[in-house]
Amino acid sequence: MNSFVLLLISAIVFFIAYVTYGAYLSKKWGIDPSRKTPAHTINDGVDYVPAKAPVLLGHHFSSIAGAGPIVGPISAAIFGWVPVFLWIIVGSIFFGGVHDMGALFASVRHEGKSLGEVIGVTVGKNGKKLFAIFAWLTLLLVVAAFANIVADTFVSVPEAATASVLFIAVAIVFGFFVYRRGVSLGIGSVIGVALLLLSIYLGTLFPLQLGKTAWLFILLAYIFIASVTPVWILLQPRDYLNSFLLYAMLIGGFIGVIFMRPTLQLAPVTSFTIGKATLFPMLFVTVACGAISGFHSLVGSGTTAKQVDNEKDVRLIGYGSMLIEGILAVLAIVTAGYIAGDKLTELLNNGGPVNVFSSGVGNFMTSFGLPFATGKSFVALAISAFALTSLDTATRLARFIFQEFFDTSGEGQPSPMTNRYVSTLITVALGGGLAFKGWQSIWPLFGSANQLLAALALLALGIWLKKSGREYKMAIIPMVFMFAVTLVALIQLMIANLGNILLLLLSVALFILAIVLIIQSQKAFKEIDSVAKE
Repeated sequence: MNSFVLLLISAIVFFIAYVTYGAYLSKKWGIDPSRKTPAHTINDGVDYVPAKAPVLLGHHFSSIAGAGPIVGPISAAIFGWVPVFLWIIVGSIFFGGVHDMGALFASVRHEGKSLGEVIGVTVGKNGKKLFAIFAWLTLLLVVAAFANIVADTFVSVPEAATASVLFIAVAIVFGFFVYRRGVSLGIGSVIGVALLLLSIYLGTLFPLQLGKTAWLFILLAYIFIASVTPVWILLQPRDYLNSFLLYAMLIGGFIGVIFMRPTLQLAPVTSFTIGKATLFPMLFVTVACGAISGFHSLVGSGTTAKQVDNEKDVRLIGYGSMLIEGILAVLAIVTAGYIAGDKLTELLNNGGPVNVFSSGVGNFMTSFGLPFATGKSFVALAISAFALTSLDTATRLARFIFQEFFDTSGEGQPSPMTNRYVSTLITVALGGGLAFKGWQSIWPLFGSANQLLAALALLALGIWLKKSGREYKMAIIPMVFMFAVTLVALIQLMIANLGNILLLLLSVALFILAIVLIIQSQKAFKEIDSVAKE
């Protein structure tokens, strides 16, 4: 199979889906451009800050992408490229796109608060508390997994480490001048991108070489600071500038595939069972962010919903970002399919899926004259930038959820746990503790918890849509499938981790929380039906 044909098919299908199904969702859910968003009605200058659509698209996409759509599809390639490709296409359009756009829209209609708050309104206070616990535990796994991925990338490609550090400084300067000194977004973007390219060049001259343990401690300190600072200082500007990295990487990879037209060497389909892994449910758990991810609902209903300038932007940011991520996931499976064989195994053993992707896309870029080393370093920088974005966004989201859980507004003295410094410190400490176990041991549990969170988000969305009199079946059908996938996967993980007490306890806790939430949600559905009959 020719890689270019595969990429072209996915791009055309995703564009048609955005124009048709995305518009259908907007109409059925009643998106209203004339309605003021929480970014305007609350606007606190810290978390609630209106952002122009291109800026927010950059933040949201950079936050949800991370390394997930690269690590997931390449890891799932053991089942062959056909099942992975089909799930990316179907999942992005009918599962992930609905999930992401719905979570963002529901949050915008609930003062930019998390899905836990939406569940509190539709299911009840206990449901809200249980969902908050589940989401917070999942975010600890996100922090642990992505801290490892970034640290590994910095160790294997020290040029990316230097560039990333310099890029953070560039983003702070960009944010200050654009948001506090009135520099236009266009001029700021040109200068910001130029400084970004300079950062990449300086990275090649002065690679920052540190051990993995040192990088983990540095990253944990960084995400603590990034989580408590106002979004305009770092989050918005860095994520916006990050988006240019992504677009350049995607365009470079796409053009490279056009020129090179590599043939996929990986088998279309291998076997239903590979080792101890079975295609169902592990394919749908492993691909994760490349098709649907519960983490996306936390981003949409966490940082993104607080920055939406106009409801008309919800389709572009929610649904559109998922489809772009689908393209990235297809490019990832193309790199694995092109390399294949012993070379694929060698790259996986020395740097993991990120090394596979960086090498593959870097090789594609040689077709239009870019040196392999430069292309590989650029791709590694882009991936580490996305993973770093997901890392500090996850920390901020965990802080939001932690604060909401202990929020006793109107019920007496505020709890010290609602303090953003205290809640962030607890999150970073626990997530950091898990991080030192390594991403390989965390990723299977993260994948299951993440996809189960997606099922719960779709459940919350379905209840809210039904209760508010909107069409809701587009959320219920994918929800049922995701519950079937993830509950089976968690049972398999419990059996596989009988000797690992920590991961076993986390698996059991997530499974029990999910079952209790399902039972409570069923009661909520019945109450809605009984009220409708009356």
